[in-house]
Amino acid sequence: MRNLIAFFRRFRIFLFFALLQGIALTTYFNYLAYPRSQYLTTASAVSGQLLEYHNDIVKHFQLAYNNRKLQYENALLRKRLANSFIRVDNNTVLVNDTLNDQQYEYIPAVVINSTVNKRNNYFTLNSGWKKGIKRGMGVISANGIVGIIHNVSEHFSVVRSVLTENINIDVIVASNGIPGILKWNGMNAKIGSIASISNDLPIKKWSKIITSGGSGLFPRGLTVGKIKEYKMVEGKPLWDVSIYYSEDYRKIQNVYVIKNLLLKEQKKMESTIPSDIEDDIK
Repeated sequence: MRNLIAFFRRFRIFLFFALLQGIALTTYFNYLAYPRSQYLTTASAVSGQLLEYHNDIVKHFQLAYNNRKLQYENALLRKRLANSFIRVDNNTVLVNDTLNDQQYEYIPAVVINSTVNKRNNYFTLNSGWKKGIKRGMGVISANGIVGIIHNVSEHFSVVRSVLTENINIDVIVASNGIPGILKWNGMNAKIGSIASISNDLPIKKWSKIITSGGSGLFPRGLTVGKIKEYKMVEGKPLWDVSIYYSEDYRKIQNVYVIKNLLLKEQKKMESTIPSDIEDDIK
């Protein structure tokens, strides 16, 4: 208390001056229109700037949460795409959506570790079998395919990316349905190649390459890339096709793991295919 009284005694002249100054400024701004408008404009500008800074700070700290929220929303939207369903009956009228069965579901995940400069490259995801991820599932991003689940633990999984040797994913040329096999030569993370296309089949530069859906790992029609160039393979009746990947694997962060609800049924049926004609006749 003594210190407070001493403070007021010591600075009484300054405090009295500040009080008078406050009264004078209040009177000035209240009774003169122009200064009042200028004051209100300046105060609004400062207040708006402070609110903008506050909003930027809040958005920064909520960025991770908002990204996860968007991923789950995108997963739900992907689930509703036409290529995530399988046609049930072509001869009936649509009643309560009985014409289509859900075939693919999407599990959102985040890349927490990755390599792109090795001969065989892998991505680590922050989700494992606890979220339904299993070995052999396909992985995609918003821009294209990413790879195939190689190994899984409770909370993590490792993806064998398309930047590995003998990734061998079935693809087609979107414009004419010509099939091929996706490969990578280990040279450039932006460029892949398509093998097994006969050189008597017509292909064009910049043609879009998409997934064929035959393996059951990826729905048909997912983007893979575009044809960069093609030339004949020496001594073989094949095209050597180079493509630009649609995804930049050096920057990838958010991905979706694909769960094919009908894969087990597909594999079971394919296991009954005879190894040759004689087995079929028997």
